[in-house]
Amino acid sequence: QGYNNSYYYLIWNDQFYDAPIIHGCVKYCGAPWGHSKGMLAWNEAGEGFVMQVSTPSWPASGSIKYPRKGDGNTLGCVKDDDIEVSQHFFALRLDQGDLLQVLKVLKNSSVVTDPSNKQIVLNGGPSAVQKLVRGLGNKSRSKKVIQVKLSSGVELISKPSSLHVPPWQMVSSVMGNVSLRVASWWADPEIDSTTARTQISCWDDSLAKPGAVQIATSGMWGKKGINLTGGEGKKHNHAKFGVSTNKRKPYSIFGDMNQQGALAPGYAYAKQKCSSSQNGRGGIFYVVKNRELFTSISSLLKGDSAPTKVQT
Repeated sequence: QGYNNSYYYLIWNDQFYDAPIIHGCVKYCGAPWGHSKGMLAWNEAGEGFVMQVSTPSWPASGSIKYPRKGDGNTLGCVKDDDIEVSQHFFALRLDQGDLLQVLKVLKNSSVVTDPSNKQIVLNGGPSAVQKLVRGLGNKSRSKKVIQVKLSSGVELISKPSSLHVPPWQMVSSVMGNVSLRVASWWADPEIDSTTARTQISCWDDSLAKPGAVQIATSGMWGKKGINLTGGEGKKHNHAKFGVSTNKRKPYSIFGDMNQQGALAPGYAYAKQKCSSSQNGRGGIFYVVKNRELFTSISSLLKGDSAPTKVQT
């Protein structure tokens, strides 16, 4: 609907693979750029939707008038096979106030985009919206987590790149120490499951102590077991989502970030820094409080967990 109609739009992705070219990046944009992917579309009144995706290199064009050059723009028809592994998509309707909040969060998270390239950004609508869009495509120096509630009741959490902490433990902290069960791209340098007593040296004084974070390594789709670890091949997972483990707090969370990085210096390998991998990148998390959704995703995540690593 958005691609074939006259809406304003904004697309961001740290893995465009030079289609389009992003100044200062070769193929993809690593740290301290945000590890975030998605798009916005809105009308003259600033009303529209946001879509979070976990797919590298898609979408990469917002309008049929400005087609993608050098690669495809149909899901599953890009050079990087982004549907070989499982992915997630989350979309939410926005009013103008919501749109402004989302744009501020995108800036705080250092998302990769280019406001001068109409293939991925067509700016317009309310002047306040246009101003925020023009300010995107830069690395933020912020160390402050942004947490806001949108008109739908969905909470939005932004991790800035300069806050060098494990991302899903940060989410647990700002949600009031709620314990989580999470599936993401769990691969080297993977962060193992943590308990509420796990010592985390890669942390920040501005954050409260997190609850437990279980890393789901397998789950259930209907009656069939599925693999939820990261890796090459059709049996792996690149979606990033989780749930509260407390049934009295029916939260479902959709995020940008992998469970990769460090809990302490030297955690996964010698001389590893706290800024390693996802710790040193920005990202966005959407928190939905809905019991039906919570129950469904909790069932999907029933399975094995990563071990809890003993700190030495």
